[in-house]
Amino acid sequence: MQHELIDVLIVEDESALAQLHAELISKHPRLRLVGIASSLADAQVQLESKQPQLMLLDNYLPDGKGITLISNPMLTRANCSVIFITAASDMDTCSQAIRNGAFDYILKPVSWKRLSQSLERFVQFAEQQRVWKIVDQQNVDSLYQLQAKNYRQDNGSKGIEENTLALVQSLFNQKSAHFFSVDEVVTETGLSKTTTRRYLEHCVEAGFLSVEMLYGKIGHPRRMYKRAVL
Repeated sequence: MQHELIDVLIVEDESALAQLHAELISKHPRLRLVGIASSLADAQVQLESKQPQLMLLDNYLPDGKGITLISNPMLTRANCSVIFITAASDMDTCSQAIRNGAFDYILKPVSWKRLSQSLERFVQFAEQQRVWKIVDQQNVDSLYQLQAKNYRQDNGSKGIEENTLALVQSLFNQKSAHFFSVDEVVTETGLSKTTTRRYLEHCVEAGFLSVEMLYGKIGHPRRMYKRAVL
């Protein structure tokens, strides 16, 4: 059975992060990237011209805040859902996003696994809406559960290759007191940024690494990794 593709627009002014999101979308068989916008004005133009069903929306943009777009009637007219991705951890921004119907709210620095789960839930959500023309209470409950799923931390090793994991872990064992950024690990190991992020997050979930936030430019804190104290 042929499934319809879900068109996705990325709104993110950090080009490296936008490319990581684009890579994640390109790997999903049901998602299709239709554009990347780096400003609020560009997002509005592409929202109207490309009519995406889903938008990955950053909050801190050069010409304003993404949260204002969530409450814009244009978004309702376009029938576009939003996964809000932001460094804004204040309750006012979070509440406003929820009140205006954001499908999900993900804090920066973005966990590769967390965003993957959110995209997968949205695909299921969209598919069930397409299939169910009339709903009963069980259907409605299922849709709400997809939007408000409780995340379980697990230490699963799906897609984790033993030699690559050993390479990453040996770096942190050799310099156990040092905090590494993703870019530093990329330089030291020669792995791609996407692969590095995935292995670092796996090590955090497994308890091998700890994480601290380094706040620099507003809206763009960095995730710093260090060998966990045993």
